[in-house]
Amino acid sequence: MCDSDIKYMHEALKLADCASFNCPPNPAVGCVIVKDNQIIGSGYTQKTGCAHAEVMALEDAKKKNKKIEGATAYVTLEPCSHWGRTPPCALALQKSGVKRVVVAVEDPNPLVSGKGMKILRDSGIEVTLGVCEKEATERNIGFIRRMKTGLPFVRSKIAMSLDGKTALINGSSQWITGENARKDGHFWRARAGAILTGSGTVREDNPQMTVRLDGADRQPLKVIVDSNLSLDPGLKIFQEGAVLLVCAKRNEEKALAFERMGVEVLELPDECGQVDLKAVIRELGQREINEVHVEAGAILNGALAKLNLIDEYLIYVAPKIIGPGRDMMFLEAVQHLSEVVVLEHKSVKQIGTDLCIICRPKSDY
Repeated sequence: MCDSDIKYMHEALKLADCASFNCPPNPAVGCVIVKDNQIIGSGYTQKTGCAHAEVMALEDAKKKNKKIEGATAYVTLEPCSHWGRTPPCALALQKSGVKRVVVAVEDPNPLVSGKGMKILRDSGIEVTLGVCEKEATERNIGFIRRMKTGLPFVRSKIAMSLDGKTALINGSSQWITGENARKDGHFWRARAGAILTGSGTVREDNPQMTVRLDGADRQPLKVIVDSNLSLDPGLKIFQEGAVLLVCAKRNEEKALAFERMGVEVLELPDECGQVDLKAVIRELGQREINEVHVEAGAILNGALAKLNLIDEYLIYVAPKIIGPGRDMMFLEAVQHLSEVVVLEHKSVKQIGTDLCIICRPKSDY
C-alpha cells in the first residue's frame, strides 16, 4: 500500500458517500479511474437497477475522451461478478483495458465474495485488496452485516438533555437539540432502509418520519410497532410514503382500514402477546433492509436494548438541564455494575451547539 493508493481511495470513498442516500439496498460504492497520476473518470452507484460505480467511472472517462488502457481503478467494494439487476462490473473492468484494480473491501455477498477479484486476476489484471478497509467497511456496515448474518444494522437515534432527558415530564420534546443536530439526524435517516418507531412516539409527536434533505430522493420504509393497532389512520406518518404497521394481534376491521390506505399490516406476536421485535428485525433483513434507523421512546428503545438488537447509538446531547422528565430508555434496575450495558465510544463531535456521541456495544462490528 502506497500513499497514492490511499489518496485515490479517499476520493473513491467521497464518491461512495454520494451514493448512500439513493442506492439501498445496494451497497454505497465509489470508483475513480487514474492514469498518469490524474483522475480521468469517476462515478458512484446509482439507484437500484441502474449502473454501479465502476461502470459510471468508465463511462465518465469515455465521455472525456480519455484512454483507459493501462489505468488503475480504485473501488471501495469488490466489483460484482454475477448477473443481478445489472451486468457484472468485474467484466466491465476486464474489458476496459485497466491494468490494475485497487479494492478496499471484499464483497461479503456469497454471489461475489472473491469471485470478482478472481475474474480480474485470471485475465492478468493486478489486484490490490485492503486499502482503506476500515473506512470503506463503515460506509457499508449495514450491507456487510446483512450479507453475513441476514440481519440489518440497527442504529438508535436519541436526542436528549445533558441530564439524560428526552422530553419534559408532560411529553414535550420539540426541540431539545438545535437545528444543526436535527439536520444531521436527517443524514442518518436518509442512508437507512427503514425508520423504526413505536405507537407512543407516533401518537404523542404526530411526526412525518420522512427524509427532508437535499439530494435524498428515496424515502425509507416507515415501520411502526403498534401491538393493538391503536393508532389513528389520520396521523401524518400514514399520509406519505410506504408504511409497515406491525401488530401482535390483527384486528380485521382496523387492519382493513389501514390496508385500504396502502399501509401494510403484519402480525408478529411473541409469547407474551406483544410484538416480537426479533422477528421484526429478521423480517426487515429479509426485505433487503441494510440499516434500520430507530427514532422511538424509552419503552421501545429499552426493549430493543434488552434484546441486544441495537448495534449503534447515535446520541445528540444538548447543553440543557431539564430536571424531572422522560428518560432516554426504560430498563429494569440491576444490582451490580457488572450487569449494565457497556458501550464503546466510536466518535464524539460538536454539531452546532450540541454534542453528537456515537457508541456501540462491544461486538465484532
